[in-house]
Amino acid sequence: MTINDSPTDLHSAVDAALSDLAEGERVWAATSLTARAELLGRVRELTGQHAEEWVDAAVSYKRLDPQAPLVGEEWISGPYAMAAGAGSLEHSLLSLAEGRSPLENAHFGVANGRTTVRVLPTSVFDSLLLSGFSAEVWLQPGIGRDEAIRAAGLAQLDPTRTHGIGVVLGAGNITSIAPLDVLYELIAHNRVVALKLNPITNLLLEPLTKVLEPLIAIGAVRILTGGADVGEYLVQHPAVAHVHMTGSAATHDLIVWGHGEDAAARKASGQPRLEKPITSELGGVSPTIVLPGHWSKADLRFQADHIATQRLHNGGYNCVAAQAVVISSEWDQKDDFLRELRAAYEAAPIRSAYYPGSDDRVAAAESTYPDAEHFGGRLLLPGLRGDRSETLLHTEYFAPVLGVVELPGLGADFARAAATTANDEFAGTLGVNVIAHPATIQKLGAAFDILIEQLRYGTIAINAWTGAGFLTAGATWGAYPGHTLDDVQSGIGVVHNALLIDRPERTVVRGPFRPAPRSVLHGEWSLTPKPPWFVSNRTAATTGRRLAAFAAAPGWDKLPAIFASALRG
Repeated sequence: MTINDSPTDLHSAVDAALSDLAEGERVWAATSLTARAELLGRVRELTGQHAEEWVDAAVSYKRLDPQAPLVGEEWISGPYAMAAGAGSLEHSLLSLAEGRSPLENAHFGVANGRTTVRVLPTSVFDSLLLSGFSAEVWLQPGIGRDEAIRAAGLAQLDPTRTHGIGVVLGAGNITSIAPLDVLYELIAHNRVVALKLNPITNLLLEPLTKVLEPLIAIGAVRILTGGADVGEYLVQHPAVAHVHMTGSAATHDLIVWGHGEDAAARKASGQPRLEKPITSELGGVSPTIVLPGHWSKADLRFQADHIATQRLHNGGYNCVAAQAVVISSEWDQKDDFLRELRAAYEAAPIRSAYYPGSDDRVAAAESTYPDAEHFGGRLLLPGLRGDRSETLLHTEYFAPVLGVVELPGLGADFARAAATTANDEFAGTLGVNVIAHPATIQKLGAAFDILIEQLRYGTIAINAWTGAGFLTAGATWGAYPGHTLDDVQSGIGVVHNALLIDRPERTVVRGPFRPAPRSVLHGEWSLTPKPPWFVSNRTAATTGRRLAAFAAAPGWDKLPAIFASALRG
C-alpha cells in the first residue's frame, strides 16, 4: 500500500490497514497450526517464483551491475534467506500440529554450563551444502533440555491466543530482514503485522506483496510505504500493540524517547514517549579477533579475503559488518597479515555507495584518522593502539571503513585482553568473529573455551562470519540479552529462531579455517570451497540463484548444479 504525501491520505491509509489487521487477527486466531504451516509453505514457494523480480529490485536500488558476481549477495541474503526461514518455521508448525516439540529430535549438548541446541546442520542437505559449518544456540543459564523441549514453540503453544497488531519497521540494507521479521512477529509472537518498508527499499513493495500474498489475503499482513511521518503515526497509533525495528540506536531512541531536552527529561524520569513494548536489532561496532598462530601464505591470503568480506559485503552496509580487526602487536606474522589484508581490500570489487549518508560517514572517519589508507572510496586504518582506537570502537560508521587495533600479548594473555576489549570498549553486542588456526585452538585448550564464554555477543562466529548465523534459519539473531530502553546498545530481543526456542542467550557458529580442498588435506572435515558470500567469489551470482531455488523447493536433483557452481567460485 503506497501512501501519498498529504496528512489526510497518510492517516486514512494507515487507519485502513490497521482496520484490516484487526479483522485479520480474528481470522488468524481461528487458523489451525496445520493451515498456518500450509500458508508458510506457500510463502516459501512464492519466494522462489518471484525471486528474480525481488533480486532485480535490489540490484536496481543498490546500483549493482546486473551481470556482476556481487548479485549473488542479493540472491543469498534475500530470497534464499527468506525461503529457508519460511521453510524452517513451516516445519516447526507441523511438529506442533502433531503434538510434538520443534526440539523433540534436536541434538543437545553442554557448553560452559549452558545447555546448547544444534541448529546447523539439522539435515543431510545442511551437511552437504554447508560442509564443515555448524551452529548451536546456547540457552540462558539454568535452562535444561527438558525445559527447552517443553517451552519450544513460544506463542504457537497457544495459537488461538493472539497478541494484537505488531508493527515492523523494515531495514534498508539486507532485503530479507523485513519479511523475516514479519514472519517472526506472526509466528513467535502470534501477532498480525503491519510492515512499514524503509523508503530506500520501496522497489521491493511489488515482489514482497506477491511473496506474502497468502498472509495478506487473510488479513494477517499489510505492507505500507512512506517516510518518517508514516512510521511515527503508525507506531503511536492506539491500535498497535507492539513495535519491532531494525536500524540504528539513534533511531530507536528517537522513537522511544523523542529528541532534544524533552528526550533527556523523559530518560531521566524513565517515562518513554512510546507507551508500548518495542524490540529491536540495532547493529553496533563488530570486532574480528585474530588469534596469533603459525599460518601458511595460503592461510594468510584466505583469511584476509575473509575479513575483507566481513567489512565489504553489501558495500559495508551491514549491521554486523566487521569494523575493527583486533590483532596482537607481538604476532611475528602481523606484517604479513596486514600486507594480505591490504591486497584483499584493494582487490575487492568497487561498488556504488547506495546507502544514504555513506560518503559523510567515510569523510568523518577520514577526518578523525587523516593517515587512513584509501582504496577506491574505502578506508583502511591500520596500526591503531590505545586512545587512537576510541572513536573507531565507539562509532558505527555503517560504511566501508575498517580499522586494525593492536593489543599486546600472545596466547592466552592476548585472548583475555581481546575479550576484555571486545566486551568493554566496543559499542554494541550483536556479533563478534574469532579467527584462529586449529592448532592455536588446540594449544589454548580451556583458555579458548573461556574466551568464547566470556564474549558477550548475540552471535559469535569461530572461523566464520557472523553473517552465516544470519543465514541459518534456526539460529537466533539479535543482541546479547540484558539491554534496556535507556541503554539499548544492539537492541532487545531476537528474531529468526525458526525452532522457536525460548530464552536463548547466544548463537555460536563454527566454520573451517581453510576452504576445500586445503581443508581436507590438513585434516579438517569440510568440503566447502570459498563460500559464495565472499566478495571475491567469481560464481556467487550463479551459486546464489541456485541456492535460492533449492531453499524454495528442496530436492536432490538441484545439488549437482549447486556444487558445480560453488567449486568454480
